Amino acid sequence: MSPKTRSPLKDKPLRNPGQSLEEERRKLLEDKLETPAIVAIGFLGITWMEWWSYYADRPPQPELFSAVTLGLLAFVGWRFWRLRPRFRALRQGIEGERAVGQFLERMRENGYHVFHDLMGDGFNIDHVLIGPTGIFTIETKTWSKPLKGDARVVCEGDSLRVSSLEPDRNPLIQAKAQAAWLKQLLSASTGKTYAARAVILFPGWYVEQGPGSAREVWVLEPKALPAFLAKESMILKKEDIALASFHLSRFIREEERKRAAL
Repeated sequence: MSPKTRSPLKDKPLRNPGQSLEEERRKLLEDKLETPAIVAIGFLGITWMEWWSYYADRPPQPELFSAVTLGLLAFVGWRFWRLRPRFRALRQGIEGERAVGQFLERMRENGYHVFHDLMGDGFNIDHVLIGPTGIFTIETKTWSKPLKGDARVVCEGDSLRVSSLEPDRNPLIQAKAQAAWLKQLLSASTGKTYAARAVILFPGWYVEQGPGSAREVWVLEPKALPAFLAKESMILKKEDIALASFHLSRFIREEERKRAAL
């Protein structure tokens, strides 16, 4: 049996712009369309079977329909049970990204441009910061914390341990790849060379910086990010920030148009 865990988030994220309308839209879809559609499809199947029995002159077969129905109900119950952990992880991940995104929005006061959920080819970057101290790709890891025992993230050079265990997939490699991709994208789009630094944020976790950490990739609790940024040198002028932000905005809008056309 897997050990019991809990969400690292103490508070729910604040609401996002348009969230009430999105919730109303989803509720309208679920309450007014999905249920009638499912019932209609079910009755369509029953009607088809009834007409088939009528034309084939076959007697009713309640045993057969009962067996099929029970089998379908068992399958739905099994599928729901199997998907519960995934639904929970997705909900926790969404809340973590929203909480971090709302925290990053405060950086606009310091001259940073903030972008969220940048879609690449088969991957996404949770957040991007473009400001006076450079360009940063930010990966949010809202991983569950153990109820008891060691609950810390330890970063040492190119290795990372979470609750004394190494993750199956090293997030440091993922973060470096995201930063390299964004650097190449902006360089190709603007014709200028921009550096991009990778950041991994673990909301709600205690992050311990071991030897060799905080060099190529920052691994932090979100509240520590402003202090790290404040220690960096000012390397981008306002026009550089505006240029990079404009081209990234244009890329995002173009990608959204492509997705909408599919």
